[in-house]
Amino acid sequence: MTLLSISSTLEGYYIKIKQNRWHWIFSILCRFLLAYAFIVAGMVKILGERFASGLSELHPMGAYLEALHHTGFYYTFIGVAQVIAGVFLLIPGTVLLGALLYLPIIVNIWILSFAVRFEGSIVSSPLMVLANLYILAWHFDKLKYIFPFSRFSKKVTLPKPNKYEYKFPFLFFIGVISIMGFTVWFANYGYQVMPRNSLEDCKSQFINTDYEQVGIEICECIHVSGKPLNECLENLEKSKL
Repeated sequence: MTLLSISSTLEGYYIKIKQNRWHWIFSILCRFLLAYAFIVAGMVKILGERFASGLSELHPMGAYLEALHHTGFYYTFIGVAQVIAGVFLLIPGTVLLGALLYLPIIVNIWILSFAVRFEGSIVSSPLMVLANLYILAWHFDKLKYIFPFSRFSKKVTLPKPNKYEYKFPFLFFIGVISIMGFTVWFANYGYQVMPRNSLEDCKSQFINTDYEQVGIEICECIHVSGKPLNECLENLEKSKL
């Protein structure tokens, strides 16, 4: 199968999706949820408040957010960018621009959340990335012209169908629910150690386990001593030797 035939097949599938009302409703839902999340988070930064203010400064994410809060106008700039991206998602004519602006910001938050194992966004951030990618895919008729693929149509935007199809895409939504379920599962069981948001919550994951004493030491290393996460986790690795 050639690249041309693959591209033609994908374009045919894309056109079919664009004519399905359920996919359209899902795209609208993604837009509004993503916009709400960024506008709220951005306004916190614009107003000069520390994001997740209840999180201890000794927590890996807390230390990062505290340092970020003290970066002055850079902190405000991030907030403004988030609000602009959110507002653009709400306006039909600027949805694609908003999604393109949204993507690097949310990918950064996703990677950061996994790097420091932050419960506050370890589930929501990857789902937000996927929702953002869905919006970009929904506007592939415009987006495809920046990719080095063959062009199949001179029209930049597909016209709105006169009548939407009402066939419910069961496989698609089963996939959506499965991805959400896997994300939640991985957030809860993907790591042997989670710093959690408080010392007591951190200790609770080690109660009645073979690593109870070592786990408590790790939690105190994070929440009391304020040492880097990787350094604190070295004690657990040594106990396994």
